[in-house]
Amino acid sequence: MSSTINRRKLIAFSAAAGSTLLPGSRAFAQDSTPAASPAAEPVALDEATTISVGAVPVPHGEILQFVQDNLAGDYNLTIETVEFTDYVQPNTALDEGELDANFFQHLPYLEDFNEQHGTELVPVVPVHIEPLGIYSDSIESLDEIEDGAVVAIPNDVTNGGRALKLLEDNGLLTLDPDVDNPTVIDIVDDPKGLEIVELEAAQLGRSLPDTTISVINGNYALEADLTPAEDALALESAEDNPYANYLVVREGDEERPEVVLLGALLNSDEVRGFIEETFEGSVIPAF
Repeated sequence: MSSTINRRKLIAFSAAAGSTLLPGSRAFAQDSTPAASPAAEPVALDEATTISVGAVPVPHGEILQFVQDNLAGDYNLTIETVEFTDYVQPNTALDEGELDANFFQHLPYLEDFNEQHGTELVPVVPVHIEPLGIYSDSIESLDEIEDGAVVAIPNDVTNGGRALKLLEDNGLLTLDPDVDNPTVIDIVDDPKGLEIVELEAAQLGRSLPDTTISVINGNYALEADLTPAEDALALESAEDNPYANYLVVREGDEERPEVVLLGALLNSDEVRGFIEETFEGSVIPAF
């Protein structure tokens, strides 16, 4: 899995968000990991402090940019964003001490990463939900899917299972009901004989022309110039959805003043308004 890292201090961007949902969505049970406590009111730091945060560019980098441009300076905080294009390197860099925090992942992914890599990374505050969506360049409705259609899904464990659940919710297959986080081997009925291809999440937008449908993470859909609330053939529901994206730090760093402050700013009314006004249903505040 490759990554492009561009170290720079955020100075200007834009953003996106809202809550329009399409039919055929799934209401997920809450994840077993306790949610982090809501952020407190922001309190200015005693001295100027820089915090380095790993993020994917859209929408996470854009949200951090908004905070940097409009809020952070009033509290003696500077956000230095390190941009990544995959879902592995931001956690590796955080664990190795190259970052103070990261902002790109939901709790199921974080739990699985900690288990697989022996890391001790913890959530601070939830910020937003990016509904997973089904997209196509060749059809306009899921009713048009033919037998043997090529279906691409993310190849990481948590998002792959999430994608399969969305396909099930839209009547394309049936999963073993006793499996919480299914893989392709847990498909018990596939009436159309779908050819399911597992790809790195970052590749799904670019490979869309080669598939009948692709199940794409919200940030990568946005990077592919797709508007989830308009272009998706189906979207997840935001109700009881455990896939809120969190600010994350190493265990023991949760109470560092700059971390607490950034969490408070990310959960501010200003950030909520920015998300809602910019992303128009493609990204949804989770606080």
